[in-house]
Parts: sequence; C-alpha cells; structure tokens
Amino acid sequence: MLTREQQYAANTFERLSELGPQPDEKKKKYGSMAHKLPVLIRVAGLAQALHFVDSRGNDDQKLLLRHLALTLGLTDDYEGENRLTAQAKLLKSSRESQLSTYIRLTHKSLAALQWYKRFAQSVLRVESGEE
Repeated sequence: MLTREQQYAANTFERLSELGPQPDEKKKKYGSMAHKLPVLIRVAGLAQALHFVDSRGNDDQKLLLRHLALTLGLTDDYEGENRLTAQAKLLKSSRESQLSTYIRLTHKSLAALQWYKRFAQSVLRVESGEE
C-alpha cells in the first residue's frame, strides 16, 4: 500500500510525462503556474486561487487544474449529454464545501502541488520565477 504522498508523486510524474511532446513555451506556462499556485492558495484561499487560474483563459495553466483534480481522485462524469469534468468538480467543491471539507481539500491540494512544483523543476526544467 502506497502512502498518499507516494500516490501524489506517482500520479504527478505520470501527468507531467504526458507533456513531453509539448513546446517549451507551453511547459514554461504550466510549470510557472505550478510554482505560483501554492502561494496563491495560501494568500487568497483555495476557491479564489483555483477560480483565478480558471478565469485567466490560458489552456496550459488550466491543464494544471485538470491534472490537480485528477491527482486528487476526481474524475470526469458523463450523464447523458451533461458532462462534469474533474476540473469543474474541483472548482465546484472549492466553492460549495462545508468548512471541514474545504480545509481538507486545501491541505490535499497543497500536498499534491508540492509534487507538481518539484517535478516542474526536475522534469519540465522550469525554475521558480520563470515566465
């Protein structure tokens, strides 16, 4: 049985490995947000930080939200023509959860994002402060 940290590490590495064929500019935008998002969460709160990234309109940065949601165990749901993506579930959960669930989601998100930040440096070769 793997620890939660090991699960996050393995899942994060798998997600970042999928970015291999992407152009370096896209990797930099993704990696840069991987460095910034934990700080945004600590300063503004989980819901505000996630919605800020979602509202920016940059697909590379929105992909980080999708990957984070998948790492946290959220999945896409299909109900007929209605589709609720893992990313949309994460955003909705951050808006609508009770306080204890919100705090737990914040802690899990920060723990997972540590791995995104580490692998952004080692796999994507994006350092903190790069744009």
